[in-house]
Amino acid sequence: MNPFSYHNPTRIHFGEGQIAAITAEIPKDSKVLVLYGGGSIKQNGVYEQVTQALSDHQWAEFSGIEPNPQYDTLMKAVEKIQTEGFDYLLAVGGGSVIDGTKFIAAAACFKGQDPWDILAKHAPVETALPIGCILTLPATGSESNKGAVVSRGKDKLSFMTAKVQPAFAVLDPATTLSLSPRQISNGVVDAFVHVMEQYLTFPVDAKVQDRFAEGLLLTLIEEGPKALENPDDLTVRANIMWSATQALNGLIGVGVPQDWATHMIGHELTGNYGIDHARTLSIVLPAVMKARRQDKEAKLLQYAERVFGLTEGSTDSRIDAAIAQTEAFFKAMDVPVRLTDAGLAESDIQVLVSSLEKHGMTALGEHGRIAIADSEMILNTALAH
Repeated sequence: MNPFSYHNPTRIHFGEGQIAAITAEIPKDSKVLVLYGGGSIKQNGVYEQVTQALSDHQWAEFSGIEPNPQYDTLMKAVEKIQTEGFDYLLAVGGGSVIDGTKFIAAAACFKGQDPWDILAKHAPVETALPIGCILTLPATGSESNKGAVVSRGKDKLSFMTAKVQPAFAVLDPATTLSLSPRQISNGVVDAFVHVMEQYLTFPVDAKVQDRFAEGLLLTLIEEGPKALENPDDLTVRANIMWSATQALNGLIGVGVPQDWATHMIGHELTGNYGIDHARTLSIVLPAVMKARRQDKEAKLLQYAERVFGLTEGSTDSRIDAAIAQTEAFFKAMDVPVRLTDAGLAESDIQVLVSSLEKHGMTALGEHGRIAIADSEMILNTALAH
């Protein structure tokens, strides 16, 4: 196991009725801006609960943060904050709303000329407005980590800083009962691939992290299809919600190598073709597993045995079976596993390769050995194999 330092300061309030906890979490003298997306929180009862919890606070709202939050929209919120003097942000929604709020928190205090530099040039974030969040779509883990992804046209870029780590997060599984089947599928698959990016690399004898990761994978495989079959099962929703948070709160990633090639390639699919983030991951991950099977052989065999119980046969047959089982799980979650499933063809691959090169994604993977030619191979593998 590699050396590490770990600290996660986000307080979690988990369970039904916990939105009420924000009353005490946010200082009474704060001027709060509540940020959300398309307005579903006004149909599922969440907005009403937020209104009640903030009844003794001064607050206003900003809506319209998109899936894959757009820079221009977020800068409108920054303008509102700077004009009207808000000093506390409350994100209510899924990972896109929370990611967008993180950028807003940093951009509102940014001293440089262009806040886009936070993403494009990794300009340092010296200070940011405090953030709390109410999670309504479990997927990204953004509610208890320091990372965010923001889009500007076809560019989809990320930044990380402890300055935007949420102070608290409310996780009420009941808020997820109004999600569509597509949102459920996307959330489960996103969480699953987050775990795989930190797990499916090479062994460093990190037994605790491996067992935690395998437990999360098993839970998502077991509970994901149930959420589609029985959408009103609150127990299933609770386990998925907690799994998604644990998948990317930093715990399973300490002391171990991490990959993230699937995400970097997937970002280009979203940026260029508007494919849902999770669906880019379900397309790319099996191709990464196939194309990088030599680098990942030991962990692929461990994954095959511990997650799918595959212990017999040759090394190649067990790895093949584990990849097939992974694809079968994705299909059970009703997400694509090939570029052709998403309507793309061989002619689109060069567009994606060019975007990867433009964004400096030339040394991906846990070893930094996935060059542009290797990414092209992965995309060709994802085409129809």
